[in-house]
Order: sequence, then structure tokens, then C-alpha cells
Amino acid sequence: MVNTATLGQLKQDLIAEARRLGFGACAIAPAAENPLAAARLEQWLGDGMHGAMEWMETRLHHRRSPQGLWAEARSVIALGMSYAPEADPLALAGSPDRARISVYAQGGDYHDTVKKAEKALARWLVAEAERRGLGAVGVKVFVDTAPVMEKPLGQAAGLGWQGKHTNLVSQEHGSWLFLGAIYTTLAFEPDQPEQDHCGSCTACQSACPTAAFPAPYQLDARRCISYLTIELKDAIPLEFRKALGNRIYGCDDCLAVCPWNKFAQSSAAMQAFLPRAELAAPKLADLLALDDAGFRKLFSGSPIKRIGRNRFVRNCLYAAGNSRDAALLEPVRALLNDPDPVVAEASIWALAELTA
Repeated sequence: MVNTATLGQLKQDLIAEARRLGFGACAIAPAAENPLAAARLEQWLGDGMHGAMEWMETRLHHRRSPQGLWAEARSVIALGMSYAPEADPLALAGSPDRARISVYAQGGDYHDTVKKAEKALARWLVAEAERRGLGAVGVKVFVDTAPVMEKPLGQAAGLGWQGKHTNLVSQEHGSWLFLGAIYTTLAFEPDQPEQDHCGSCTACQSACPTAAFPAPYQLDARRCISYLTIELKDAIPLEFRKALGNRIYGCDDCLAVCPWNKFAQSSAAMQAFLPRAELAAPKLADLLALDDAGFRKLFSGSPIKRIGRNRFVRNCLYAAGNSRDAALLEPVRALLNDPDPVVAEASIWALAELTA
């Protein structure tokens, strides 16, 4: 029989340890299925809004609930680490010769930083549970790469709520949270879920350059710039290319305009998330000149590396075409015969735009 007082104290100490490790938010969610979240996921997949992200569908049975992925799970430790930027994420909108990279990707790879802290917290939990006579404890650590619904779990734990842009919004951290989860066999008392505080605000819906929200709280990934520039391997459809502007990796528009961001404190204390100088406002001309080796070198330790040189240069070519900057004509022409057909086609489009 587990001593509930001991378990309650362990939970409080766990939250304190999570804070010490850099997590701005930590709370407990149940490991059982959330029928509403599961139904919404099924509907989203049924409508095909996941686009080419086939893994969302193939592992639906694991995504439905923590216990669907790991039957022994009894609680979920929901975690959030702030990456609130110091600079205005939309500042480069009026600088067409510069590339806009999503805030989260301007520094080190968040997977590494968050998972390292999560593993340290999990080790602490296992050791403390044993020390306090709670026996052997099982844990599993997840950061974004497993079939885990971090956002519904974050809301269920009370970290925040899924806003109309479908991302988690926190009263303390705004829209700037990296989310992680630790599944555990310990049956912690769950925290209360967070209520929706979006009210009548539609700022995020209005800010989307590609109208990717068919309705509040719904995202059609097939129209989302983050999906188009990161997940889509083929050529980006013509209807979206001009809307990309100078965004070459992700998009912060719906996050950046959220009014709750006014309460978010800059994450400057988290050194790993600080923007690298060469990625804060890079010149398109320099990025267009990257070969595979140069790309790998520049983006070593960055989440951008995973999309590869070809997809990245494809995005830069669309941005070059949108720039109307004659200085980019030669860098664009240099890619007309690129071995990758998608890059070559993007250069043809960019050249036509620049010479129109």
C-alpha cells in the first residue's frame, strides 16, 4: 500500500526539482485516455489535415492515450521549458534580403536540452522514490519525437490551454513553451486541467499568412508554413509560395501575436536557446550558396539540420523570389541546374519572379 502522504510530498519535491533543472512549468496529468482529445485527433486525421505526416496516422493507437503507448503508466509528468525570445519574432518581415527562421530553431536543438533535463529529473525521481520506501519505479521520457499528445496532456495537467492556434498557451509563459512528458508507474494525484482563456480574441487566426485555420482550435497542416517549410518534401504548391515571404524555416506569426505573451519573461537564462548570431538575421545570398557540406557545418547542433540541404535551399529560393532583390539574381541562376529537381524548379520560379 503506497503511503499517500509520502507520494504527495514526493510530488511537491518533484516540482521543485523540475524548476531547478530549468522547467518553468511542471504538473501531473492522468495516464488514462482523454476521450475528447482522442476523438479530435481521429477527426483531424480523418479530414486529412495532417498532410504527408503519415506517422501521425500509423501510430494513432499509441497517441490516443499514455496507457496506449505504455500500459503500466499511471501518471504523466507534464513539463514546459520557456524559450520566450528577447527580440521581436516579426522584426525581419520588412527585410526581404534576410531569412526568417522560427525562434525555436535559432539556437541549439531543443530536443537535446529538454531531454537532458528530463532524464536528470527521471533519475532523481527513481532514486527518491526508492529512498522514500515507494519501491522500484518505472519511467519513460519523451520529447516531441514519440507518439505522445504533449499539448492535450499539458492542458490536462494545468500547464496551459490549447489556444485557437492549437498550441499550448500559458498565463505565465505565453505561447513560448517547449513541452515534454515523463510517463511513470507512480500514481500521483493529478492536477486540475487549465481552462480556456482565449475569450473573443482572434489575433492568431487573423495573423496566419496562409489561412491555415479553418476554424478556431483547428489547424490544417497542409496550409501551415511550418509544415510546408519543414515537413513537406516535395515542391511547395504555387498558391502558398508568395505567402511564405522570407520565412525559410517555420513560422512564428500566430504565436508572436498572442496577447498572453506580454506576461512571458525572456528565456535568456537558458543559454542553449539563445539565437546564434549567424541565424538571427542571415542573408539569403549566403544561404543560397550552401552545398551539402556547408549546410551540415552551419546547422550542426541545430534542429534545422534534419530537413537537409535540398529542402532548405528550396525554401530559400522561394524567399529569394519574393524578395524582388536584383542582387539575388546570380545566386538564384547558379541553382538552375541543381541535381535536385525540386531545387531546380524552385530556382526557375524564383528567377521568373525576380525578372517579372
